[in-house]
Amino acid sequence: MTNNRNVVVIGGGASGMMAALTAAEHGARVTLLEPNERLGKKLNITGKGRCNLTNDADRDTLLAAIPRNGRFLYSAFAGFGPRDTMAFFESLGVPLKVERGRRVFPVSDRAFDVSAALERRLKALRVTLTRDRAVSVDTASGAVTGVTGERGRYAADAVILATGGVSYPATGSTGEGHRIAEALGHTVTPLRASLVPLRERGGRCARMQGLTLRNVGLTVRENEKTVYSGFGELLFTHFGVSGPLVLSASAHMRRFESCRYRLELDLKPALDPDELDRRLLSDLRKYANSDFSNTLNDLLPRKLIPVIVDDSGIPPDRKAHDLTQSQRRELLRLLKAFPIDIAGTRPITEAVVTSGGVDVTEVRPKTMESRRVRGLYFAGELLDVDAYTGGYNLQIAWSTGYAAGRAAALGPALERNHS
Repeated sequence: MTNNRNVVVIGGGASGMMAALTAAEHGARVTLLEPNERLGKKLNITGKGRCNLTNDADRDTLLAAIPRNGRFLYSAFAGFGPRDTMAFFESLGVPLKVERGRRVFPVSDRAFDVSAALERRLKALRVTLTRDRAVSVDTASGAVTGVTGERGRYAADAVILATGGVSYPATGSTGEGHRIAEALGHTVTPLRASLVPLRERGGRCARMQGLTLRNVGLTVRENEKTVYSGFGELLFTHFGVSGPLVLSASAHMRRFESCRYRLELDLKPALDPDELDRRLLSDLRKYANSDFSNTLNDLLPRKLIPVIVDDSGIPPDRKAHDLTQSQRRELLRLLKAFPIDIAGTRPITEAVVTSGGVDVTEVRPKTMESRRVRGLYFAGELLDVDAYTGGYNLQIAWSTGYAAGRAAALGPALERNHS
């Protein structure tokens, strides 16, 4: 199937590659502009290089995992959802597996297998890959006419902007797409970090720098209200906390300018308070004649003990047999809800994804076409949509890329009567 439409895709990441190959599958002549020496640079580092490429979730679960503008994606997910993604990659010769939390990975645990399969498909569809950086999208009479790059101009009936957010700028996500969108009259909502390490108030975490806790519970308090609870792995750093559990928690912490946030760690989630109290009593009896500071070695990692001792308010040289019931209760509270006051996130350049982007009210949800410029489409992280960890952000890339690629290839008639 061929048609006479020229489609230019700006950006060779996950959404851009999906948009380009989908447009080509629907008959368009496609040029993919990407300044990086290789495609899918950010894709290749996702999931610690394993590539959590989607989540085998139903539509409601999928939408619930997107805290900003999830309903905007309803049509895109209906057109190309997680099962479509899985079938697509299996058809490209990438066997998949489903792990804990319904996260989907290649059986090989290699992100490169995913990007290589996309590249092979682009090649088979004769998509023209051009190493160039887009400078502007050209328009006339309210419609796109082409793209001006640093190395040349590319005529186009449709242009798909898929340049990503501003996280991991070394992979090419530098915010150029937002600048181009704004120049074309689009609103770009404030760009913030999401799925990002967190900075603490004070220096308690720095005292435990390098300590990893593998099985801890975490609760996020926003002005004392619980906004997230999770379980998993956490790392103390010189600035605060990081690790998979913290990245997930950070997606729920979006109002630092008006709210105070505190993390509470359950250091012993396998024990309920009564069981933990019995364990404490047993250890205090075992070390009855020792200083309190030496009674926690069986219970906690070495780096954590001095901080817990200081926070408890119990004199470190008090003998274990002299601890009062109220002191033991305070210690118990600390172990089940160890507090970390959060000052903010690390810089957006360290975030996994960008929160904020092109205002979705200015985009047609079925096709990802601009409501302001005919023939202009958007895909992926450039849009003001982002999700929690678990493969959801890549599913957004595949779904919006597919919708934009299909609509760009088939032309304006597809959406004009529906939105």
